[in-house]
Amino acid sequence: MSGVQGQLPLEGMPRRLYSCTPSRLNTWLDCRRRYRFTYLDRPQPSKGPAWAHNSVGASVHNALAGWWREPYDRRTPLTAAVLVTNGWITEGFRDEEQSGRWLARARDLVSGYVATLDPSDDPVGVERTVATRTKAIAVSGRIDRLDRRGDELVVVDYKTGRRPLTQDDARSSLALAIYAVAASTMMRTPCHTVELHHLPTGEVVEWRHTDESLARHLGRAEELAAEAAAADDRYREVVAPGRRRPAGDRQPVGPASVPDEIDELFAPSTGPICSWCDFRRHCPQGRAAGPDRQPWDGLAE
Repeated sequence: MSGVQGQLPLEGMPRRLYSCTPSRLNTWLDCRRRYRFTYLDRPQPSKGPAWAHNSVGASVHNALAGWWREPYDRRTPLTAAVLVTNGWITEGFRDEEQSGRWLARARDLVSGYVATLDPSDDPVGVERTVATRTKAIAVSGRIDRLDRRGDELVVVDYKTGRRPLTQDDARSSLALAIYAVAASTMMRTPCHTVELHHLPTGEVVEWRHTDESLARHLGRAEELAAEAAAADDRYREVVAPGRRRPAGDRQPVGPASVPDEIDELFAPSTGPICSWCDFRRHCPQGRAAGPDRQPWDGLAE
């Protein structure tokens, strides 16, 4: 076969699947500049300091995952409190006193929550990675907890933020819908119900999807992926390979130098959320859109 003949099949080949997570798709939807900084610029631009509310959330999630991995007779509220203490993340707090107060709150949150659970009702999965693919995307993500209720699966997502949740939060979540589709595909078991468990209030917000609503979410994911994939390709065509940092260099790294075309393609979406962006220092428009925040400002104090 000649060289020309060997290239002909490539012209009709389908586009390769776009590999992504719900977080990547949501980042593209929320702010294209943050998407570029997170997933394309290499080395990645330096982030700001850690957020205390993220430390609380991660500590709580880790403790709840660890609780289910304990033997049945150790699945008690006391064990939950110990797990929070042993795995407490101290980054982002104003001082040790504030960190200690929030540690006590987190212990109460987690121990109070597990007191409402049946320790013998083992989940199907804890921090379980699920994945599925369509003709356009290969998407994967990690579920906080996957329960079996009767003949169906239920996606459970823990929330520790101060904002009360509504049913619309569960209904509109792209991530939860994708998790439901992926769990159903991998386990070969129906999965239509998604739940948000809000630990600060003890409220459980549930939404039951239909096959049609899950298909709409998956179609939306494909649309976002197509947009992001095209932008990714253009970035790689235009922007030179990322700079290398000298070994041992700990200086802050700025964004890659890009031509105006790429800067416009990955334009920022500005608003109040810019105050909480990890890459705020690199975005003049974001800094103008909202005030600076202290790392502990996200705590409900």
